[in-house]
Amino acid sequence: MIVLKEGNLRIPKWNRKVFAVAGGLVNYKKFCPEMKLEEQVMVAFRQMLEQNNLKMSPVEVKGLINLITAGCFADHFQDQLLCEAKVTDYLGLDPMFDIGIKTGGATGGSTILTAAMGIASGYADVALAVGWERMSEVDTRMGNYYISTAACKDFETRLGRIYSSYYAPMAVRFSQMYNLSEQTRAKVAVKNHLYGYYSPYAQQPGKYTVEEVLASPMSTYPLRFLECCAMTDGAACMLLCDEKTAYKLSDKPVELNIAGGSHTLRVADRRDMDIPLLPNEDPGLYDGMRKKEGTRWPGFESFAASRFAAYFAYRMAGIKDPLEELDLIETHDAFTISDIQTYGDIGMRPYGREAEYIESGDAYFGGKCPANLSGGLIGTMHAVGATGIFQGVECLWQIQGKYDQFHGDTKIWKSFGKEKPKDWKSLQVPNAKQAAWVSHAGVGSHVTVGVLKKAF
Repeated sequence: MIVLKEGNLRIPKWNRKVFAVAGGLVNYKKFCPEMKLEEQVMVAFRQMLEQNNLKMSPVEVKGLINLITAGCFADHFQDQLLCEAKVTDYLGLDPMFDIGIKTGGATGGSTILTAAMGIASGYADVALAVGWERMSEVDTRMGNYYISTAACKDFETRLGRIYSSYYAPMAVRFSQMYNLSEQTRAKVAVKNHLYGYYSPYAQQPGKYTVEEVLASPMSTYPLRFLECCAMTDGAACMLLCDEKTAYKLSDKPVELNIAGGSHTLRVADRRDMDIPLLPNEDPGLYDGMRKKEGTRWPGFESFAASRFAAYFAYRMAGIKDPLEELDLIETHDAFTISDIQTYGDIGMRPYGREAEYIESGDAYFGGKCPANLSGGLIGTMHAVGATGIFQGVECLWQIQGKYDQFHGDTKIWKSFGKEKPKDWKSLQVPNAKQAAWVSHAGVGSHVTVGVLKKAF
């Protein structure tokens, strides 16, 4: 068993507070032949500078940026090494320092974490976190193979070469351990496709029933196509600042705390360890579960990286009970099962009771702590290097009360060549004060959890 020491569990501390003030997204698509990669990034960058009601002009804001953290999952897709230099040049930010970030599916979250560390340390006062992926540059079969190599190539990649084949046995194991039904998984897909329907940015919006989800083609048993995210072209960015600059730029700055965790790529070789308890969990809570035959933690059922990221981030942010104190969350729903697994990791329910979060209604708009009002990865996007930033931006807009501004504006829909649905409805959470998002990589190898808190 792995035994963690005091230093391993030290809670990170900022030397000074970090704030998010603005974000930008794009129209997420399977193919975007009309734009080059750097042009897509520019669309997100311009939205961030021009449409977030900042108190300085775009040129003035650009003149404040002194660090660029740039997330891109795989150079294979756009066939351009050091692509961050090309993007920085195109955005007109040369010769500011940029640093490329690559942590699989968690690249976006890691990009924001790196920018936040730059602010917290004093290296920068204003940092741009920007991420992208150009997945249509290769065919779908090759793209799936590239993504599959974010698992251990000595073991898992040889067995599957497609990511749903990694999560399929997790779904089977989770169902065996905790009696998860396929109907509960399908409800996650129905919810997230529906919330994508209300977003102009969404790649896979749709109104589906549970029956339609379960009748969709099989990807890898037991996961159906409508339970899986899609490969995406797109970009996202977020502007982070120190406290003094944040209030100069925005009337609605939002305080950020973010932390990460990681774990071995070899899923079947993840050694047993004691479960680090979240602030709302009492010692002994999992004693009965750990005595169950064949049980080890994290096993195939949980993600240690997610638990550790939440363990640190909640304590950094002063969160005592995430379900009660958070107003919304964005989870990494690459597959319905990864979404459900994460509920236990981040404390929406204790381990073994994850399905209750969906079945109780807590995860829905109007519920106690709604999840993936953006549409998530299943409904809206998974342009991998941009994904964790997209999630953070959606949380930021909710706290700033800007959901309608960025999702309900007919001009945005039209600019993407889309028609706003006649039955569009607002998913703005009333008086949202705190939100969290989970940026997750591979088979749970890297994860960041960010917490945004209203500061105005």
